[in-house]
Amino acid sequence: MSVQLYLGDCLEVMKSMPDKSVDAVITDPPYGINYAPSWKKWNGKPSDFSPIINDDKPFDPTPFLKYPTVVLFGANYYSDRLPIGGWLCWDKRLDENKDRMFGSSFELAWFSSKNTTAKSKMIRVLHGGVINADSMNGNNEKRVHPTQKPVEVMKRILLSFTHEGDTILDPFMGSGTTGVACVQTGRNFIGIEIDPTYFAIAERRIKEAQAE
Repeated sequence: MSVQLYLGDCLEVMKSMPDKSVDAVITDPPYGINYAPSWKKWNGKPSDFSPIINDDKPFDPTPFLKYPTVVLFGANYYSDRLPIGGWLCWDKRLDENKDRMFGSSFELAWFSSKNTTAKSKMIRVLHGGVINADSMNGNNEKRVHPTQKPVEVMKRILLSFTHEGDTILDPFMGSGTTGVACVQTGRNFIGIEIDPTYFAIAERRIKEAQAE
């Protein structure tokens, strides 16, 4: 299993990647909504995360649609620029009693994959408010990125759309969650991140996953 990490603009890095070297793109890109988290941390202090680079302009998914399998989070914000595909729903609440938890009750991702004929998929992982799905797994990991996905969510996506030994590209790596999930499920990983601060965090998290 291999891990390759690149600090830079993904569109530039991807130019040097050989054709057919990637089996799937699975990523949570900037949605083009200029997201600024206003919620407080668990200790009551205001959020101090760095702004997401390029989130202040519309996201163009076109360069990422050529791969055999593609999963794009936040696609409901740019669905007018996507072809017909499937929709994945991540249910964060699991039942109505938890609907009052802080934050969105679900998130959507668009997908297209040669590995499934399904047009819709559901993933249920409790997450939101003070409940961090990664902490619930026993590693007590705190959120290090404003739009960080739980490792369990990315693992389930990998198991649904890819095979062991596949090479997965995350061109907007962020804190490296997809990379951690790849290490834990036996996938090769290529990660690209433009923000040096988040790149360093991703590099650390993935190395820790490899050491385990």
